[in-house]
Amino acid sequence: MSHSNSKDHEVRKLHLGDVRHVGRLKDIVAVLLKYGFDDIVERLKIPGRFLLKKVMHVDKNLSTPERIRLALEDLGPTFIKFGQIMSLRPDFIPVDLIFELRKLHDEVPPVPFPEIRQQIESNLASPLEEVFIHFDEEPKAAASLAQVHRAVLRKDRQPVAVKIQRPDIEKDIHSDIALIELLAEQIHQRIEAAAVYNLPRLVSELKKGLLRELDYKREARHMRIFRANLADDPQVHVPLLFDELCTSQMIVMELVDGIKLNEISKDDPERRHELARRGLRIAVKQILEDGFFHADPHPGNIIVRKDNVLCLLDCGLVGRLTDSMRFKLTDLILAVAHNDSDHLLDIVLDLAHEYDRADREDLHRDLLDLLDGYHSISLTELDLQGFFAESTDILRKHRLILPQNLAVMIKTLITVEGLARELDPEMDVIAEIQPLVKKLLAEKWKPANIWRNVRSSIRHIWALQRQLPERMNQIIEKLVHNELAIKFQHENLEPLQRTLEDTASRLTVAVIIGAMVIGSSLIISAQVGPTLFGFPVLGIIGYVISAVLGLWIVINVLRSKW
Repeated sequence: MSHSNSKDHEVRKLHLGDVRHVGRLKDIVAVLLKYGFDDIVERLKIPGRFLLKKVMHVDKNLSTPERIRLALEDLGPTFIKFGQIMSLRPDFIPVDLIFELRKLHDEVPPVPFPEIRQQIESNLASPLEEVFIHFDEEPKAAASLAQVHRAVLRKDRQPVAVKIQRPDIEKDIHSDIALIELLAEQIHQRIEAAAVYNLPRLVSELKKGLLRELDYKREARHMRIFRANLADDPQVHVPLLFDELCTSQMIVMELVDGIKLNEISKDDPERRHELARRGLRIAVKQILEDGFFHADPHPGNIIVRKDNVLCLLDCGLVGRLTDSMRFKLTDLILAVAHNDSDHLLDIVLDLAHEYDRADREDLHRDLLDLLDGYHSISLTELDLQGFFAESTDILRKHRLILPQNLAVMIKTLITVEGLARELDPEMDVIAEIQPLVKKLLAEKWKPANIWRNVRSSIRHIWALQRQLPERMNQIIEKLVHNELAIKFQHENLEPLQRTLEDTASRLTVAVIIGAMVIGSSLIISAQVGPTLFGFPVLGIIGYVISAVLGLWIVINVLRSKW
């Protein structure tokens, strides 16, 4: 805990001119300029931008989403992972950028085996040969945070996959996160068009997700939950863990052999249809029935064994939905199906944060337009991807922010539907989802769930009636003693404050320079000794200091204009 606090304290003290981060800032500036983000660099006033601007070249043949993706890839592991996690937030990020971020390449050169060996042995607290009878030095896969090696356990000769975190990656990530937080705050304050996205809040949420992904004990816990939830389904498998060998930096699991889901031959349409249907059903079951789902179901994380069993890998990113949230989703689906805009409006405002910023009537009109677009088509023709894309555009327009797990759920459904349609373009996605929706509807109206909701409401009302007299009494007491105060908080005034401080500083120095010039002139006129080359030394020193200070002001003014 103390370690985390110290990190947070360090982040608060950072500023763009911090000498500890000049080298990394130079790399960031170079990449931003390379991909044509000159305006951002200009507004952020990052040190060193002038020299780099003269030598870097911009590739103008790429779309903005493509340039953002390539810039993140150039900036390295932390920025790549931030981009991948950012793609989980369709309520923040435009759909075209989300699809581009999904292409982020997470394959990097592997760490040399001697370093990996040392990392593994420090986690095992014993030599490699005491645990494994065989260990492949060449990794099976190498990503930005970790790499995976094949091995065979000495104990029972069980083939395993060893996922080991890269040495020192946590330290590098903490350093980059500090800079990302600082840049997000500067962009939020200096670029008006970006304010709607509230980048500091977004980065704060992404930071939590990234730091959680570094804790492999958490990922191991996710795998155990998935195994328990899917235990009754023989058509899906989650690798078995060897808990005694798992640590916060290493996971040892059974080795799964197979091919990626999107590598199924197009010459076998029946197999593709069956796997598409099964993958969609598993994802929807996790979301609507379990409320605990794999949040990154891209093809590389889904392996198909020879017996057609689907295997879920890389469970670091997950989403959770409470019972209340799952039931609200069914209400939302029914509101869309019945073209009930009033009910849909109430549900959206109930689910979203910061709804007080929204114009209720304007939002209602946009939701009506959304429903009109899907009113004349059947459920079998409903394009979930298009529907969610339009819905999240409306949320961004009205600055409505979904709970993180609900936003992650939307992105997961979009990904799964896209993968299913890629395998089988003719598949009826809605028909596959309908049975689970009906099951959730039936669960919502079970007497046990109704009674639980009634008890919860009674408990809240009882607590409120106990607290209300005391709180009213506190307000009245403050009124009687003239202690009630209303607090006004001004936001985004930091640039104005900084400008006023700079102006005051320059004015003060200018007054001092004028006084020194006048004093030096009087000294020279009075020929007050000692002298140098026939001129009083004190007068010469005064002129020199005045000239240096004047030059400093001129440079400062020119830099601020650049």
